[in-house]
Amino acid sequence: MRVLIADDHHLIREGLVRVLGETPGIAAVGEASDGQAALDQIRTGNWDVLVLDLNLPGKSGFDVLTELRQEKNPVPVLVLSMHPARTFGVRAIQAGAAGYLAKTAPTEELVRAVARVATGGRVISDDVADQLADRMRAETPGPLHENLSEREFQVFLLIGSGKTVGEIAREIHLNVKTVSTHRAHILEKMGLQNNAQIMQYVLTHALLP
Repeated sequence: MRVLIADDHHLIREGLVRVLGETPGIAAVGEASDGQAALDQIRTGNWDVLVLDLNLPGKSGFDVLTELRQEKNPVPVLVLSMHPARTFGVRAIQAGAAGYLAKTAPTEELVRAVARVATGGRVISDDVADQLADRMRAETPGPLHENLSEREFQVFLLIGSGKTVGEIAREIHLNVKTVSTHRAHILEKMGLQNNAQIMQYVLTHALLP
């Protein structure tokens, strides 16, 4: 089994390479530090699983999932995120991921999840399964933040964490005008007035780790 890791933090990649490289049955572990690099390696290599972070510079993890879904034989993806499953889990599964795991999970659980995804299985927590079931019931309206696009939701959480538009633009490699446009759409879709209300909403719904 050959596993590619896409994460923009060197220490995270280094740790995952060490853990997975010592796992029986895993022949090779590769690294990518951004979304485009991950896509390039997937298209030119022979990988069995992609372990993907969602917060990548340039093309986000969701962008990677969208592009991979259009491939003829897409590589199965295990999303490994700093956010708990209830925050991004459903979005990731609906975007095409085969599994979702928080970075706080034990090493043994990560190894099992990689093996399961590689063999065609899925890794879905009880929280994500419940949310998916709720979304299938048309009479059950979801929370307001579920109306946001993936990029809007990413900006929404960054605003909720207290970051300014300029800081967000630098972090996710967009220009300030684009981030401001996303912010305006967020406020309109959610019926909020300002950043303080976004921060209060994020806090109330426990959307940050």
